[in-house]
Amino acid sequence: MKTSLKTLSAAGLFAFASLSFAADWASGATDWDKLPEIKKTKLALYLTPQQAYDMKTKDPKGVALFDVRTRSEATYVGMAKDADALVPFVEHPELWSDWDDKRHMYKLEPNQDFMPELERRLKAMGLGKDAYIILICRSGDRSSKAADRLQMSGYSKVYSVAEGFEGDTAKGGAKDGQRVVNGWKNAGLPWSYKVDKARMYFPQ
Repeated sequence: MKTSLKTLSAAGLFAFASLSFAADWASGATDWDKLPEIKKTKLALYLTPQQAYDMKTKDPKGVALFDVRTRSEATYVGMAKDADALVPFVEHPELWSDWDDKRHMYKLEPNQDFMPELERRLKAMGLGKDAYIILICRSGDRSSKAADRLQMSGYSKVYSVAEGFEGDTAKGGAKDGQRVVNGWKNAGLPWSYKVDKARMYFPQ
């Protein structure tokens, strides 16, 4: 079973890597049936950044909010202040030597410690498989794949923040290619460049 889950995780990652970036999704939009395929999950549970913030702040100990981006993203781009922990779904290899021509960036690999780390964090919070879990990545692509991974392991209340932390890129205009369309940061929700070591990910 372990091997098949790892294989499926890798398959999901490579499917994610081969797809083009999602079309712009309006800030605060909730017409989930029109959500770009790359952002959809099997559980079909989604939140806007504001909804995620409200859900977390209403029950901070009963709702888990996990950032599934890479360590470098959290370190250099900032992190939501309300996130309980950084639990990377994928990570860069120790040596950034391989390039992904399709995505115009250094290659990413599945983080085999993703589920163990997430379960360690949930246990520390006193939460189990029936807990409400919110996942956030850069723009909603990885969080959707991570949500599917959790669903495979029996978690049924996993929400993906469809706009992500940075949001989608603008198409055209003076800010073409910049992530200014939507997302947690653009919604003016609490975040900081200063990250707390206790919330960061360290391989075990």
